[in-house]
Amino acid sequence: MSNQAQQAREAFGARLRELRRDAGLTGRALAIRTGWQLSKISRIEHGKQNASEDDIRAWCQHVGAQDQIPDLIATVRHIEAMWMEWRRTFAAGAKSAQKRSLPLYEKTGSFRVYQPATVWGTLQTADYAAATFRHVINFLQIPDDTDQAVSMRLQRQQYLYQGERRFSVVLGEQALYTNYGGPDVMRGQLDRLLAVMTLPRLSLGIIPRRAELEIWPGNSFTIFGDQLVVVETYSAELTITQPREITMYSRAFTMLQQSAVYGQAVRGLISVALDALDS
Repeated sequence: MSNQAQQAREAFGARLRELRRDAGLTGRALAIRTGWQLSKISRIEHGKQNASEDDIRAWCQHVGAQDQIPDLIATVRHIEAMWMEWRRTFAAGAKSAQKRSLPLYEKTGSFRVYQPATVWGTLQTADYAAATFRHVINFLQIPDDTDQAVSMRLQRQQYLYQGERRFSVVLGEQALYTNYGGPDVMRGQLDRLLAVMTLPRLSLGIIPRRAELEIWPGNSFTIFGDQLVVVETYSAELTITQPREITMYSRAFTMLQQSAVYGQAVRGLISVALDALDS
């Protein structure tokens, strides 16, 4: 388990310990009430053992904190799903990871996407996507299935045109310059952005490099509806389902939007990036 996930489990155990103490119970008294071994109480409180959802319900019942059950269950689900290592995710190649994302896109009605330095996958051209997958495959040293992975990624683009979905995308201006595949690939990708920004379901904002920020830049993330946030790092994909943290990411996205420009200003930034390719 990653250090971050372990720290989250320890913090969760400390939270349960405080509920026990607030109820005036010793660990032994709680063990007697629940019928558990005292060692189980200790392992949970010190982050050495995961608490199941049934454990949480029993714990809260015996310490008189039933109102805490929904939030605690959401937290433990978050910890369990917290880190999905990239190597494990991509163990069978990049195609399988892309394929697994399709059901999530199918059932999501609103998307809020922040990408500080790369064009979001659903807006990518085939050539640009292929270049990004080659980087992933080389870095993670996984089977090379670039063509299949690109095909799966491009399938996500159907959702830009279907149903009542709404896409709010914020890119850093650096995304217009981060070079994947060379000038011809980048020219095609920038032209693609100019084309898709006219879609009625898509709101495309760009944070200019000189813009005053309301919040520090961070890792790229996508908020799926109000239920799930996926954050990407070099080593892992962080899946967030805890309501309080989803609220924090929602606030962060709103603050990033405040630094972004839209409409004609976006066209201007893309045109400058296209001119830079020619020079």
